[in-house]
Amino acid sequence: MTLVYQSTRDTNNKVTASQAILQGLATDGGLFTPISLPEVNLDFNQLKDASYQEVAKIVLSAFLDDFTEEELDYCITNAYDSKFDTPAIASLVDLTGQYNLELFHGSTIAFKDMALSILPYLMTTSAKKQGVDNKIVILTATSGDTGKAAMAGFADVPGTEIIVFYPKDGVSKIQELQMTTQTGANTHVIAIDGNFDDAQTNVKAMFNDEALRVKLLAQKTQFSSANSMNIGRLVPQVVYYVYAYAQLIKSGAIQNGDQVNFTVPTGNFGNILAAYYASQIGVPVGKLICASNENNVLTDFFNTGVYDKKREFKVTTSPSMDILVSSNLERLIFHLLGNDAEATKSLMEALVETGEYKLQAVRPEILELFDAGYATEEETAAEINRVYKADNYIEDPHTAVASAVYTAYKAKTGDQRPTVIASTASPYKFPRVAVEAVTGKDSGDDFKAVQELHDLSGVAIPKAVDGLETAEVRHKTVVAVAQMQDAVEKYLGV
Repeated sequence: MTLVYQSTRDTNNKVTASQAILQGLATDGGLFTPISLPEVNLDFNQLKDASYQEVAKIVLSAFLDDFTEEELDYCITNAYDSKFDTPAIASLVDLTGQYNLELFHGSTIAFKDMALSILPYLMTTSAKKQGVDNKIVILTATSGDTGKAAMAGFADVPGTEIIVFYPKDGVSKIQELQMTTQTGANTHVIAIDGNFDDAQTNVKAMFNDEALRVKLLAQKTQFSSANSMNIGRLVPQVVYYVYAYAQLIKSGAIQNGDQVNFTVPTGNFGNILAAYYASQIGVPVGKLICASNENNVLTDFFNTGVYDKKREFKVTTSPSMDILVSSNLERLIFHLLGNDAEATKSLMEALVETGEYKLQAVRPEILELFDAGYATEEETAAEINRVYKADNYIEDPHTAVASAVYTAYKAKTGDQRPTVIASTASPYKFPRVAVEAVTGKDSGDDFKAVQELHDLSGVAIPKAVDGLETAEVRHKTVVAVAQMQDAVEKYLGV
């Protein structure tokens, strides 16, 4: 039976996997979500010796069940290849008291590569399956990493355009240059005078604008998303949690069936939601620990049941987590409410109208899987320093947030289960922050810090950063938040 993906806001809006990938965001403003999870035969005694690609085939076959075996082979083979600098694709590193799952070995040195390397293939295959010959316009907001990874994936892909919005003063210098130097005739990058929540809110509004949709269709053009709002972004992220568990068995760290914890630095909630789905298809999970920076709206939500975005937006050293409206939480809310679309819609409308909502969960057993905490800026820097001293290993600030939150969780609970930290970016993406945390001195310049980071860590400078300082800046557009749609219409000629 084909898996059904339903909008979180409309019981009657049901689609297949390929239709959900192609649309990106439901036209009613909801997110396409599986209303029942697939049954997957996770035989970890075999999976411990499987390649990343083989694990991906098993997981994606279950979730994307209207794709043929040949179609999935094509997508997986083209996604997980020499773009990654290790055959493992995702490396599991044994550190003192924790395991770091390195998700930054792709072409843009951030975890978004894990899904955005395959999304263009899933999307173009979906278009063929659905008989769609419209131009697909990838419209996305980024808090720093999605934008570059999406552009790298979609650059010069026939039949597509990609438009990325990012907060002008809300990303690192390395992140900004990675985006603004992106090549590809179909790539467009726009800075906004606002924060990520402004960018995400207005991108959602354009998806839901019926008049704009009609204008685009008249030119045989339609929007889709590369954010984790797109189920085609989310499902590939489930793979690396399955893979990590299998690798723990292979290394002898655990026995098959032992529970493990995952600690995930969390902004838009997609990465930890993928871990939840992994737990629901057979990965033995003890706790999913949701780690936030000082924008700790999710910590408060899990501790109180109230989601309240009415607070100061803070610009931190972990900018990809500087988010107060976590879009993917809507999918978990939907599940917590027993897949009640009407109740979910009501809460999401309350968030827009009043800035908050209170959850009355009908499935509290889901909430029991989660714990949550946050790390201050000082705690994040201290954790980078602690891990370096303990293991001669340098974490990026997002990973350090998760590491610090886990350290506090372990002290609070005494939970000794093996724990995997989702390491979401290379420290080379945030070199000044990493170097200052280790040495106590600010390099004053990102590219000076790159060399200092190399000297401290002994880790080779990745291609994604090497030569970036002298690369041509191709994208220089800056607009006010209110001008975002005008910019999109100008690029698309509508």
